[in-house]
Amino acid sequence: RRAFGEAMTRRVLIYDTTLRDGSQSEGISFSLEDKLKILRCLDEFGVDYVEGGWPNSNPKDAAFFQRARDLPLRHARVSAFGSTRRRSAAASKDENLRALLGAGTPVVAVFGKAWLLHVTEVLGCTPEENLRMVRESVAFLKEAGREVVFDAEHFFDGYRESDAYALEVLGAARAGGADTIVLCDTNGGTLPHESRAIVARAVKEFGACVGIHVHNDAGVAVANSLDAVREGAVQVQGTFNGLGERCGNADLAVVIPNLILKMGCALGVSREALARLTHVARYVSAVANHHFAENSPFVGARAFAHKGGVHVHSVMKQGRTYEHVAPEDVGNDRRFLVSELAGKANIRLIARQEGIDLGGGEDVPRAVVTEIKRLEHEGYQFEGAEASAALLIKRVLGQAPVAFELESFRVIVERRPQARTTVSEATVKVRVDGREELSVGEGTGPVAALDAALRAALSEFYPEVEAVRLTDYRVRVVDEDSGTAARVRVIIDSADDKGSWSTVGVSENIIEASWLALVDSILYGLNRHGAIERFNGRKNAGSREADCCNG
Repeated sequence: RRAFGEAMTRRVLIYDTTLRDGSQSEGISFSLEDKLKILRCLDEFGVDYVEGGWPNSNPKDAAFFQRARDLPLRHARVSAFGSTRRRSAAASKDENLRALLGAGTPVVAVFGKAWLLHVTEVLGCTPEENLRMVRESVAFLKEAGREVVFDAEHFFDGYRESDAYALEVLGAARAGGADTIVLCDTNGGTLPHESRAIVARAVKEFGACVGIHVHNDAGVAVANSLDAVREGAVQVQGTFNGLGERCGNADLAVVIPNLILKMGCALGVSREALARLTHVARYVSAVANHHFAENSPFVGARAFAHKGGVHVHSVMKQGRTYEHVAPEDVGNDRRFLVSELAGKANIRLIARQEGIDLGGGEDVPRAVVTEIKRLEHEGYQFEGAEASAALLIKRVLGQAPVAFELESFRVIVERRPQARTTVSEATVKVRVDGREELSVGEGTGPVAALDAALRAALSEFYPEVEAVRLTDYRVRVVDEDSGTAARVRVIIDSADDKGSWSTVGVSENIIEASWLALVDSILYGLNRHGAIERFNGRKNAGSREADCCNG
């Protein structure tokens, strides 16, 4: 047994099944182009195997394997997935096995039953027949020249019922020529202390050909995967962001950095490539159109976010005081949150990141902290809304960007029964440099309509507003006991081609709260593009030219 933290310095293979097991997540449906995009991304990252799907299950997966053959992959080996032969068919005649070969992949993964309950109750065959199905299926695929990965389905549950039979199933796969035999915790209920002993037994029996495939139903998929490697497993299967059936699979975005940074394993993913981990995890989430968990280890926005003043003060001196790895090692960023718990150090860091000069004294940071505490008492929340925090600092300094003055806005929501739609229309009247602008916008909701109307009013003066786009909108009731008169907090996420930011607004009126967050979003976006400064420069230049002509 290895001591904690001892480097292992041996090769571990990463087998990604996001496109197959991950697609079985509730709410996930990859298009053909989605699957090809993710394949290319994982290949560039350095993943060893990418399991593409079931070639005999649907036309999309069949088309994927056909298209994947033409991709100039640099590292990843594509794998097709299917089951052992049916009990009534010879391996050479089995439709599923022939489809696996027809996929044309260099690797095939075939699963078979390792739990007697499934053998007798689901397959309805004898234990001996199941062993023949495993051995003959693997042998048929090996004879065709494929690398074969055998997934022993329900291995851990089967082992607890009959360790002898579960190991016999592994032996049958090896006898057929399987290159890797993978222990699957299909129900995801095995705890680490059980898993360690079972993996160690399998490695002792079969040597360096054991892999691990763990589901997360008990919340320990990553722990079981890492422990399996410590016990001698040479392949780890999982998905990015833990996608998968029920509670998901082992999250490779957590497994991979732990293997490299904590356990010293050699992977196809290099230390240099690891700096792209956050990008890869977010890319997969974006392509899948799946909500990204910001509290995800290593890759979430909260992974290196510091809120308490003591924490921030320490991290400013030495990151290791409150960070177990450096954020840049995994392609993430350190963030300092602004809240009622914040100290003056947080304010200085936000100002530094935003290029705001606070001067040399303590007066401005102290005033900002006081204002934040007052506003948070009213329901504001600046953590996760750093753009509003930056604007607040500028307001305290008397440097707030002013792009327009609001005269009025109005929102109408109209139900159109014949068209079976509900539409919102907003009218916005603003004053820019003494000139009044009245614009109308339409959207599926009131916020979208306000956004459209405000953009229309500002676009002539600030064409940069077109680069700013709203990406998310969230509402939370602040004082729920007040019922319909409760204050609401609105967070708006925005982005441009350079990055993203968030802003906040609070009011008893949800439309007003939305307007406040929307205005901050537009102001911050215009300010980061230098639009307000350029507009003032053009205006002043025009005034000087007019004075010159008048002279």
